[in-house]
Amino acid sequence: MKDLIKVEPAAIKTELTEIKVKVEGNESPAPNEQWGEHLANIRLMRSIKPAPVDTLGCHQCADNNADEKTQRFQKLVALMLSSQTKDETTFEAMKRLKAHGCTPASIQEIPVADLEKLLHPVSFYKNKAKYLKQTSQLLLDKYAADIPDNIKELLKLPGVGPKMAHICMASAWQQITGIGVDTHVHRISNRLNWVKKPTKEPEQTRIQLESWLPHSLWAEVNHLLVGFGQTICTPVKPNCAECLNRYICPSSTAKKN
Repeated sequence: MKDLIKVEPAAIKTELTEIKVKVEGNESPAPNEQWGEHLANIRLMRSIKPAPVDTLGCHQCADNNADEKTQRFQKLVALMLSSQTKDETTFEAMKRLKAHGCTPASIQEIPVADLEKLLHPVSFYKNKAKYLKQTSQLLLDKYAADIPDNIKELLKLPGVGPKMAHICMASAWQQITGIGVDTHVHRISNRLNWVKKPTKEPEQTRIQLESWLPHSLWAEVNHLLVGFGQTICTPVKPNCAECLNRYICPSSTAKKN
């Protein structure tokens, strides 16, 4: 990761300038005044070091040759499977499902036991198989095999929580309704003091982030922080020595020279 440490100051300045333009007119103060520099550095690190989410994330799981309705459904399914599951595992499970069509109708035709086998080793695959069955039937009954186009109705689907619903609205409908906060976004936001007070749950983190982070940045923050959390700011033993924020992060273990 030497390339990360040697990033040119001009590159950081460019990122900071872009962020400042986006935050003009934002009235809510940020919990950490250095958040803009944090974000600029994370953008640079993400541009240098690829993460699993870039090629195996839920947005990459849909069949690009399928019709738009089917693609929307597959993006929702991938999000439902992704909870507490690595991107690599979700991606492989989606490949197995797509071999059976992966539409609401095809999911309903698969016996539960066979569906569980297709999902394994996805975390909580038995529960997720049940949720997929229930959701597929609802979509067939109420939405003509499509998915809801609003956050309220998405949240009524079995097995769909706020993180999934907000990311689904962005990836399936191209509408930014909120910040998708998973364990990575939750952890990093707390480490960087991007929350006004420590939070215990991702949903608490989402509410705090949305209270001050400019809406113009909501679309990118999930993807940026998830990849950053997969590669550098990991759950256990984060690679602080390789991080461009190592001297301005409240949680950094790196020592200044």
